[in-house]
Amino acid sequence: MKILVTGAAGFIGSHTSERLAEMGHEVIGIDNFSPYYNIELKELNAKTLSEKGINILRIDLRTDNLTEALPEDLDYIFHFSAHPGISNTSTFEDYFSNNILATKNLLDFALQCKKTPFIVNIGTSSIYGLEATFPENVAPKPASWYGVTKLAAEQLVLAKSREGKLQSTSLRLYSVYGPRERPDKLYTRLIDCGLNNKPFPLYNGSEKHLRSFTYVQDIVDGIVSIIGKESTVNGEIFNLGTEEESTTATGIATVEDLLDTKIEISAKPPRAGDQSRTKANIDKARKLLDYNPTTTLEEGLKAQIEWFRESFIKK
Repeated sequence: MKILVTGAAGFIGSHTSERLAEMGHEVIGIDNFSPYYNIELKELNAKTLSEKGINILRIDLRTDNLTEALPEDLDYIFHFSAHPGISNTSTFEDYFSNNILATKNLLDFALQCKKTPFIVNIGTSSIYGLEATFPENVAPKPASWYGVTKLAAEQLVLAKSREGKLQSTSLRLYSVYGPRERPDKLYTRLIDCGLNNKPFPLYNGSEKHLRSFTYVQDIVDGIVSIIGKESTVNGEIFNLGTEEESTTATGIATVEDLLDTKIEISAKPPRAGDQSRTKANIDKARKLLDYNPTTTLEEGLKAQIEWFRESFIKK
């Protein structure tokens, strides 16, 4: 199949692009290489994909003419592109344009294609709000611009399914970590601090936060399992993540143990909109997608540390 992956130079998008290519699909990646975080990391991801025969086009969903830039005979679109996470330096306009407007433009493109592709929207547990422990049929209560705009993007996609204009599904991902994780995220930053003797900025109270830390390859397992189940998943929402909960403090201690070091903590004021607890309820995904994440936190962090050392530690 011919598959478009948006945000293909990013963390989860790059891993999914690789997996799809390994499955024998023709993958077309796009990314706008936003400076929201280190472009060098995205370039490194793009180089890795290029070496495996997956080229990434520099396209901005908000402004570029997608009809001129992209093929119109796509079978699938996996939509990762977004302004992610909670950031004090990001404006509402950043979240609105990247998460809502870009999704609307992508939908407009899909609807005028020669054949309408199946769309897999990549959502987030932040849609649920300050606690994300619920099944998919619970009303969401997002508490951040990120969560609000990702919910809007999800509903834009699913609305087209309800209208019968295309087929789609949305996947709400839980606390993904692993090789290529963004530098502003917990574990890449922790590993950097541990290996380079830097203080780690910890928001007050966040050490007690509970998370379904889910290894990226376990997430990709769930994402690609959509293929072949179109009639089953059309119009549906699925949680993807591990059912195992760990505190941020446990995550810090695990990294310290694996690096055999003590990481200095620099206390920061609490961050508005930060979730206090996430625990993936994956009963629906288990039943309909045969989804079963198995990687332990220690196993996943060993792989992430190895990636960090290979990528950023000078030989």
